[in-house]
Amino acid sequence: QVQLVESGGGLVQPGESLRLSCKASGSIFRIYAWGWCRQAPGNQRELVARLSSTISYGDSVKGRFTISRDNAKNTVYLQMNSLKPEDSAVYYCNGESLTTTSWGQGTQVTVSS
Repeated sequence: QVQLVESGGGLVQPGESLRLSCKASGSIFRIYAWGWCRQAPGNQRELVARLSSTISYGDSVKGRFTISRDNAKNTVYLQMNSLKPEDSAVYYCNGESLTTTSWGQGTQVTVSS
């Protein structure tokens, strides 16, 4: 079993940056892919970034967001630059194994002037 805890969300103005963190614990060795998704009110959950043997991003964040991982700290990051109001959502970290996907509790990001 894998436990994921996100942090780093908050209220920022358009154009500013935030870095989200996802601290993992438990059976991390089972995880072959890490990712971030987001969900705004009334919308479906959407992929933001995924890191495995390759890295992929949602079209709306390409060039602005960067996913990375620090193996020594068991932490996955999402660096978000040039934030826009439409980036406002609850951001969830996830870890994929062969049998299941583990999710964190989410962290709120609000971009507003």
